[in-house]
Amino acid sequence: MTAKPMTKTQLVAALAERMDTDKKSAQSALDAVTGVITEEVANGGAVTLPGVGKFYLRERPERMVRNPATGEQIKKDADKVVKVTIAKALKDSANG
Repeated sequence: MTAKPMTKTQLVAALAERMDTDKKSAQSALDAVTGVITEEVANGGAVTLPGVGKFYLRERPERMVRNPATGEQIKKDADKVVKVTIAKALKDSANG
């Protein structure tokens, strides 16, 4: 489990091979998918990739947090975070 994560270049090469196309087309396809997901989630929507998971935006309320260096309690403003819920099919394939 200490293998390095796949880089974008390696992912593009793998996509090109699977799609039986050149790397430039695979790069364009990957960039398009990434762009659509980013735009939709940034606008408050959600995107589901079947077999992979669901990307969505979650709002976190204002809360008290602790500075680990000093132990001081400070108030953190409300913010938004991107979440990913992994699909059951991917979980099952990872667990054998």
